[in-house]
Amino acid sequence: MNAPVFATLGCRLNAYETEAMKELAAAAGLSNAVIVNTCAVTAEAVRKAKQDIRRLARENPGSPVIVTGCAAQTEPETFAAMPEVTQVIGNHEKMQAETWAGLQKASLQGPDFIGATERVMVDDIMSVRETAGHLIDGFGRHRAYVQVQNGCDHRCTFCIIPFGRGNSRSVPAGVVVEQIKRLVDKGFAEVVLTGVDLTSWGADLPGTPRLGDLVMRILRLVPDLARLRISSIDSIEADENLMLAIATEPRLMPHLHLSLQAGDDLILKRMKRRHLRDDAIRFCEEARRLRPDLVFGADIIAGFPTETEEMFTNSLKLVEDCGLTFLHVFPYSPRKGTPAARMPQVKGPAIKDRAARLRAAGDAALSRHLAAQLGVTHRILMESPRMGRTEQFTEVDFTTDQPEGQIVTARITGQGQSRLLA
Repeated sequence: MNAPVFATLGCRLNAYETEAMKELAAAAGLSNAVIVNTCAVTAEAVRKAKQDIRRLARENPGSPVIVTGCAAQTEPETFAAMPEVTQVIGNHEKMQAETWAGLQKASLQGPDFIGATERVMVDDIMSVRETAGHLIDGFGRHRAYVQVQNGCDHRCTFCIIPFGRGNSRSVPAGVVVEQIKRLVDKGFAEVVLTGVDLTSWGADLPGTPRLGDLVMRILRLVPDLARLRISSIDSIEADENLMLAIATEPRLMPHLHLSLQAGDDLILKRMKRRHLRDDAIRFCEEARRLRPDLVFGADIIAGFPTETEEMFTNSLKLVEDCGLTFLHVFPYSPRKGTPAARMPQVKGPAIKDRAARLRAAGDAALSRHLAAQLGVTHRILMESPRMGRTEQFTEVDFTTDQPEGQIVTARITGQGQSRLLA
């Protein structure tokens, strides 16, 4: 029997959940199936999911195709209508052992095993009240991702994700600490905390702790953890202890990815964001004052509805005003069911042009960062024999093999287009 084929689209949280699904499927004994974990963040992501489903069905004739993830949660009927798709499973259902046990039980009836089960297993994600800390061994041999939060209570006008992930819910701190201890015992040098709206962690837990409390607790209770990294945060929600950790904890990595989305106040209001332009700039200035080697990544949307050229210029200037280094640029695309889809739209060519200009600004910012590292000595976590990342998450290429999964000290000797050389 062949092992299941898994395909992951979208964010790191999806990748984490795919690893958990692999373990659930293996425990259930499921084989000869294709599982596609979809993303719904843009209309393009949904289109890509359909394309990948058709390709994987062609490449694996006779194997049932199971579609899950955010796009499956928000548009189950879309995927159920595809002739290639055997079953659609929601985001909550995909993380339940009984789901995979049921699939395995049905599979014993033959190649059309889904005929014995519901074709669409997608419940109301808003009714889910807790997030389990799924214990997985991490990715590769170098860096482990730990899901500490899921869902989102905010309703940004462009975003469909709350309807795919549900309301915000947190993994208790004790569960997180125990999982990180387990991963460190397995030899992982770096752990990344991940979630949908990471800075909302703790709001649903007794005593309403904050993300900074979790970070400080991890660093205190897991002294052998070499590196702790946090993924995308909402800077307006950064709490006092998180800022204290940035200032005083060298094991907390000096790299933050910020959910900024725009640099114009009116656009931010129409997005229903909770910060203004000056809030973002002030946060970056204060965080860099506390930790001078800190670098920032950011998400920015190009061509949000009603965006004028002047408004776009404010977003473009944010790259320099916030001192951003790693830019994730999203050309706006309307998502059915979101308020922004009903707003006056920017024409496609203008969106494409603005996205290209943002990416060019991002490339220039990254090039400046790389040039500033020449001659600097860095501690680099090796992801493969000849590629690793600095504490600031910058990629480094080596000319000779290094011990994979280990942290090595090396002097930067040059730069490529998007990487350092050592």
